[in-house]
Amino acid sequence: MSDVTIRCRKDGPLIVTGDVTLTDQEGTVYDISKHENVALCRCGATNKRPFCDGTHRKTGWAASDTVLQNDRNEAPG
Repeated sequence: MSDVTIRCRKDGPLIVTGDVTLTDQEGTVYDISKHENVALCRCGATNKRPFCDGTHRKTGWAASDTVLQNDRNEAPG
């Protein structure tokens, strides 16, 4: 099993590192194997969905979500 890391950048995208398969709601599989890191949009304003294109900087988007201290070791579900 390979290691996958998902990192939230402050007021930015999710950075995914590791061997993953990315599939959208239509079932389209994106070949991201040639990339060491992939940035996934959180602001919703990107023109390259589901990938981040930096538009969050132009719109002034700020993340309002953080993991609460007592929830850090508990995955939802």
